[in-house]
Amino acid sequence: VQLQASGGGLVQAGGSLRLSCAASGRTFSRSGMGWFRQAPGKEREFVAAIVWTGVNTAYVDSVKGRFTISRDNAKNTVYLQMSSLKPEDTAVYYCAGTSLQYSTIPARIPSSYDYWGQGTLVTVSS
Repeated sequence: VQLQASGGGLVQAGGSLRLSCAASGRTFSRSGMGWFRQAPGKEREFVAAIVWTGVNTAYVDSVKGRFTISRDNAKNTVYLQMSSLKPEDTAVYYCAGTSLQYSTIPARIPSSYDYWGQGTLVTVSS
């Protein structure tokens, strides 16, 4: 499985961006997906996760109400819609996928994920 993240860029505080993560492989539609981020000098942080059906999602508290994770299994793509962006959202954002299929619990920890994209940089200016 290969993951390709895109959609990052420079945006002013209060603005919006949508990240996309395109996945190869036939198991995408049965696998949980997640987004993580890593700011300079900080550890990788969980942002959002979604189960294979798209029904259950999870978010870190700092992005609740501002970010929305979704997926389109027909397109093998997971999205992260980010709104009301803040300078503290500045980071490299990584998408990740699990090899565990049919789980109904969104995975929040990095060790739950087996596949990682290359990252896309989001910079929010004040």
